[in-house]
Amino acid sequence: MSSGIIGGNIFAICAVQVTIDIASVAAATTAEQTFTVNGTLPGDFVLVTPASTLNAGLSIVGARVGAVNNVTLRINNSTAGALDPASAVVSLLVFRPESFAGAVTTG
Repeated sequence: MSSGIIGGNIFAICAVQVTIDIASVAAATTAEQTFTVNGTLPGDFVLVTPASTLNAGLSIVGARVGAVNNVTLRINNSTAGALDPASAVVSLLVFRPESFAGAVTTG
């Protein structure tokens, strides 16, 4: 049995702030909404820090790059009513892994 990290590095990391306008999220549901974030590519990893003004009961529970320049956020509404938050600034940390296509070299 083996364990550990199998290899690979981060090619680039970028911190960015974007203004988003989350559409209304129905009561007791999770919805995905896509926003433009220029420079993102499929395969990038995204961490999100939501705005401090995000409505109580709403949470961002996931993020992914679904297409070039598009970040999809998974938003959960845990309340008994629909919530339509105002537009807000969110902070994203985007990690781009290096390609695994070539041979690994050191030096």
